[in-house]
Amino acid sequence: MLHKIGAAAIGFFAFAGSLAAFGFRALVGAFRPPYEPGEIARHVWQFGYRSMALILTSGFAIGVVLSMHTRATLARFGAEAMIPAGLALALVRETGPLTAGLLVSGRVGAGIGAEIGAMRVTEQIDALEATAVDAFKYLAVTRVIACVIAMPLLTALMDFAGIVGGYVAEAVVSGMSWRLYFERSFTYLDYSDFLPATLKTMVFGYLIAVVASYLGFTTSRGTEGVGEASTRSVVTASILIILSDVILVKIIFFFYPQVPG
Repeated sequence: MLHKIGAAAIGFFAFAGSLAAFGFRALVGAFRPPYEPGEIARHVWQFGYRSMALILTSGFAIGVVLSMHTRATLARFGAEAMIPAGLALALVRETGPLTAGLLVSGRVGAGIGAEIGAMRVTEQIDALEATAVDAFKYLAVTRVIACVIAMPLLTALMDFAGIVGGYVAEAVVSGMSWRLYFERSFTYLDYSDFLPATLKTMVFGYLIAVVASYLGFTTSRGTEGVGEASTRSVVTASILIILSDVILVKIIFFFYPQVPG
């Protein structure tokens, strides 16, 4: 039993160390030429545009649900007028960024892990390196940069879709006009609420791309390994997003003590 526990612990720390080294290498490589702008733009389009339907639909549904729950809570205190502001703050500060990160982890992370893993088991990565192409720079670093760029944009879309969903739910229940709803939504919303919460998703994008690329590059055992890399990419990236969110919220508290996350 002790041998199994020790082997599992050694395996975990070896994986964590290899992943950290891979992530640091990707971070350094992002600032070194060549920058591959065409490949980065292609991945931004692929990660961002193709995720828009998922993000907008999920954000709208979350806005409707949050509106109903917020109304049920604030109605007890006769504060129905604060529903738009409460929903907007909840979405922008935490719900929108975290949900967007987890959704992109499931869609983009799995795709990166499977794509690079398939290239590994079919020896396409070896073929790139044989033609003097830096496979790490071309495959991993470009995807990391693209995911870092796409995440804040998708988060902003989710926030907007959530606020629109909240308006639809509120209009159905109380008949509130869209002008009044949006005025109340943005009355208490400041840049210190939106910018830190949105920019922290750049860290989420970095974690998603690094984890998925690393697992893709270390794939083995043929098609079975590709499927495992795809699954592990989603699970590992989701866990790291949640853990990093705790740390990032603490950092935001430190710099914006009046803003809870």
